[in-house]
Amino acid sequence: MKVSQKDTDKLLVWRSTRALPKLMVWLILFVIATYIVYTLKLVMNSRSCDDEIFPAISHRSLSMHKLDSDNFTLLSENQETFRKTEVKDIVFGIAASAKLWEKRKNYIKLWWKPEKMRGIVWLDNPVKGKKDEGLPPVKISGNTSRFAYKNRQGHRSAIRISRIVSETLRLGMENVRWFVMGDDDTVFVTENLVRILNKYDHNQYYYIGSLSESHLQNIYFSYGMAYGGGGFAISYPLAKALVKMQDDCIQRYPGLYGSDDRMQACMAELGVPLTKELGFHQYDVYGNLFGLLAAHPVTPLVSLHHLDVVEPIFPNVTRVEALRRLTIPMKLDSAGLIQQSICYEKTKTWTISVSWGFAIQIVRGVLSPREIEMPTRTFLNWYRRADYTAYAFNTRPVARNPCQRPFVFYLSRVRFDSITNQTMTVYDRHRVPHPACKWNLTSPAEIDRVVVYKKPDPHLWDRSPRRNCCRILESKKKSMVLDVGVCGEGEISVI
Repeated sequence: MKVSQKDTDKLLVWRSTRALPKLMVWLILFVIATYIVYTLKLVMNSRSCDDEIFPAISHRSLSMHKLDSDNFTLLSENQETFRKTEVKDIVFGIAASAKLWEKRKNYIKLWWKPEKMRGIVWLDNPVKGKKDEGLPPVKISGNTSRFAYKNRQGHRSAIRISRIVSETLRLGMENVRWFVMGDDDTVFVTENLVRILNKYDHNQYYYIGSLSESHLQNIYFSYGMAYGGGGFAISYPLAKALVKMQDDCIQRYPGLYGSDDRMQACMAELGVPLTKELGFHQYDVYGNLFGLLAAHPVTPLVSLHHLDVVEPIFPNVTRVEALRRLTIPMKLDSAGLIQQSICYEKTKTWTISVSWGFAIQIVRGVLSPREIEMPTRTFLNWYRRADYTAYAFNTRPVARNPCQRPFVFYLSRVRFDSITNQTMTVYDRHRVPHPACKWNLTSPAEIDRVVVYKKPDPHLWDRSPRRNCCRILESKKKSMVLDVGVCGEGEISVI
């Protein structure tokens, strides 16, 4: 039988079509076989690995436990590092004189808390003391006769005082973050000191304090120097660096006047500048501090100094009694102490300035906040002159116009209401003669007492600096009632 070309082609197509399924089957079988072999090999290898790994783990169980313990210790140390600074982390070094100790120790008693604070009073000579006086331990400073002192106007006790931080460090106290220097006539608001120090990393080099109020003092000594009477703080790492070089540093500056400039000279050699905090107050002035305290800068009040030089801050009491009165509102709301608020009595055209916990001024007419926030010159400069150019900040004169003489109300009583969480401070008018005024305005003499309500605000300085606002509330005759607190949205001091 004869086969045509067409039939031959059909036969070839049919054979190739039958061959394709067989090829696919063989390919699938090859892949499956390869997978099985690979899996078996992997299982065998994993068993051998297990035989090596698990015994190693069991042998190392003790070392792993130790590692976990070390990690826990490290975690605890990290938690301690990031914990906020407390007063227990601060060690105070207080410079004192044996001749003045009996008098000045009363200033220290006002702020020192023996059960919570650490520090040393460093004296030049031994003194007689009583137990349980509520004072820091007393030590005698080391001999400084080997150091040269060539300043004819000063006293070589400056060398002794300049070494207090180093001598305190050498006592070896543990868990110290900051050393704070002060004098025996310095009063600290320690809660505010802690607030200031919490702004800074205690693991870094910091030299924190403030200047003198006297422009001439700052020129003679330095605008980069912390004045020790107002207090200054040195971080622990910086104190460790200082103690290694301070004695040699002091020898290089025999002509300097005091302890503060010697300390600053050593800071300059270490390359550490002064970090300025305006709440440390040297108060290089004479007379009445009223103008300065009634217009305190918008920063926490940290310290007061030269309390033997200035007049008592409250009238008709001793210096210590006046300061003791100030500690009462300090305990209730230290963050708001002596902070200024400004408001206006529109119907009577009065300007009202509140220095919370201290005093209130009521003035006829309208004084702008720009004016009222400037201290009035109720004091003389350090050279006992009434020279307005002698200060390192803006001041304004005491009003000459009899109609603009302020009526002053001083703090007399303090109360805290735990139910409403409010303080109530009462301020009585200081009864002194006022000159006659011809203005056709109501006289503030009709007010005998001002009552201020304020909620304690311990987080005041965690926010950006801003004065509190005050509002006038309804009141009875011969009295005024104010509310002081955080300013509301859009609230400003304007009539």
